[in-house]
Amino acid sequence: MLDIQTIAAGDADFWSRVDALATSDAAERADVREAAESICRDVRERGDAAVLEYTRRFDRRDDLAGVAELRLSPEAMAQAFESLDAAARDTLVRTHERLVRFAEQQVATSWRITDDIGCELGEQITPLDRAGLYVPGGKASYPSSLLMNAVPARVAGVRELVMVAPTPDGQINPWVLAAAHLVGIDHACCIGGAQAVAAMAYGTETVPAVDKIVGPGNAYVTAAKRHVFGAVGIDKLAGPSEILVICDGQTDVDWTVLDLFSQAEHDEDAQAVLVCPDADYLAQVRARADEMARVQSREAIIRASLAARGALIHVENLAQAAEVANRLAPEHLELSVADPDGLLPSIRHAGAIFLGRHTPEAFGDYCAGPNHVLPTGRGARFSSPLGVQDFQKRSSLIKVSPAAAVQLAPLAGHFADVEGLAAHAESARRRGGGV
Repeated sequence: MLDIQTIAAGDADFWSRVDALATSDAAERADVREAAESICRDVRERGDAAVLEYTRRFDRRDDLAGVAELRLSPEAMAQAFESLDAAARDTLVRTHERLVRFAEQQVATSWRITDDIGCELGEQITPLDRAGLYVPGGKASYPSSLLMNAVPARVAGVRELVMVAPTPDGQINPWVLAAAHLVGIDHACCIGGAQAVAAMAYGTETVPAVDKIVGPGNAYVTAAKRHVFGAVGIDKLAGPSEILVICDGQTDVDWTVLDLFSQAEHDEDAQAVLVCPDADYLAQVRARADEMARVQSREAIIRASLAARGALIHVENLAQAAEVANRLAPEHLELSVADPDGLLPSIRHAGAIFLGRHTPEAFGDYCAGPNHVLPTGRGARFSSPLGVQDFQKRSSLIKVSPAAAVQLAPLAGHFADVEGLAAHAESARRRGGGV
């Protein structure tokens, strides 16, 4: 039988066991943090030489003479796109179009108002100059992550996009190259890990320094992003993938099992949780999952993930299910119930919410439209999906007329007096005609 824990609402330790499911931050492990920080410092000091050393070691690339060999030309990316069959190109193009249409709804524009004393106030919205996109690799390659990171940046108006992607043993997914062509990547280099993050943060002879680094990676990538934050911006500190499914017990059992597998198959640290008021349904899911896992290509990973961090949670009702979801604030939340819109107002914390039985998380991962770069590790309590806003900056605009200065001067002067800042006070009062 499938090894996955069951938590029941009647248990005395119910809520403590629910809380224990919250994602632990692997990047906080001392050994991971220290290794990532050491790599970042080395890259900052030695540039390409350090990047080359770590790439040879971690990606098993003893054949490399220099980092320049890892650069990808626009021609190589274009060739990869043209080499795909027509169906593959159509999939990329149609998905790209859907992501662009959604992102265009997020664009913020500059604005101004004139207030009641004649001050002109507002915000100027400008895009970043250069963004760095980390495309994960390793146990799987993710061209979808490249699209999800690049599209909002392009829609925001970012001038240059820098892509890095690890290529263990020199292998790179042609779909990643094709997607890079489609979004118009300006600089691409086949490096990964903490060394790639450091290269984009500080710049090397080959990799240009960026203003912000986005995109998920493993624990070392996350720890490196934490370390370089401040020198550059980052999107978020991504942890293992998560899904929480709230089901009323009426969804096809196989659908639910596959939705749980869709996250569990990422890696052994991923989390899949099913919350349901029907104990019989939970038992059916457990039994069917054991059977269906046997034919999955990533069976070992799925079983390890479910055993380590998965759960079947029996709740009293859907209201309590929503409370469980809010406690865990999952990356992906499926409301697989008869009336998902009725349950939606009870949900406060989730990265992406999938409404109804015909809306699997997989649609969101690839082609629905919203971004799949989402907060993990309960980050949905205070963070949002990656979007156009992450690639735009706001500058405050203030224009004070002589008449308005007369009214503002006493206010600013008084505050400056209270805080003991004499030059502030005099600067303000002189604009208002005082001394």
